[in-house]
Amino acid sequence: MTKHDGELKGKIAIITGAAQGMGRAVAERFAEEGAIPVIVDLQGDRLLALAEDLKKKGVEARAHKLDISDEGQVRMLVMAVLEDLKHIDILVNCAGIMYPTRFHEMAVEEWDKVMNVNLRGTFLLMHEVYPHMKKRGSGCIINFSSTAGLTVSTLGGAHYTASKHAIMGLTRAIAKEGGPFGVRVNAVCPGLIDTEMVRGSIDKKKVEEYAKAFPIHRLGTPEEVAELVLFLASDRSAYITGVGLNISGGDLL
Repeated sequence: MTKHDGELKGKIAIITGAAQGMGRAVAERFAEEGAIPVIVDLQGDRLLALAEDLKKKGVEARAHKLDISDEGQVRMLVMAVLEDLKHIDILVNCAGIMYPTRFHEMAVEEWDKVMNVNLRGTFLLMHEVYPHMKKRGSGCIINFSSTAGLTVSTLGGAHYTASKHAIMGLTRAIAKEGGPFGVRVNAVCPGLIDTEMVRGSIDKKKVEEYAKAFPIHRLGTPEEVAELVLFLASDRSAYITGVGLNISGGDLL
């Protein structure tokens, strides 16, 4: 790992949902490109394990355990990062949850939980970080929507689909507001990616059935999603804002 080189050299990047799956892959990839990752998750043990792994590779990571749906905790996080590192260049809102509950069986409490993590959490981080980026005249926000945010979820319930559509709307609205101030806001829309969340939702046989139905006959990998996020965070995408990029092996064709 070459922490002093790379296209994100010296960039401060907050990454939520970093303890596992796509969030972890993003944190590791950013670190490889020279960023200082501020990793955030509710899973404290896994988060600290990742921080230790990065430290062994010479990466100056910061780890913060918190509930992204809690306004006070989010505000304290951003204040702590600014006090410690002085600025924030990149925000990656990866944290999210999914339940397969059908609509007629869905409790209001479950609806609220999904919305609080997926949508409210994304909003709160953006709400705290965006004014700082606007004032500096630069910044990049990358939200995790889903192919569910472009159509309907394969595995998740209506609350998951609704939250991911809302994230797309939020992404576009703030991209329009932030563009004149040098703040770019985009979203990635992964399909079925080979993560613990997906593997925990369907059995191996069902995974194979889904994979065979895609033009590219497999699930995507967290590392492939991380490459897309890296592109959106880098200067290579300097003229791209307000989009949702689909990475799904052709699932939506």
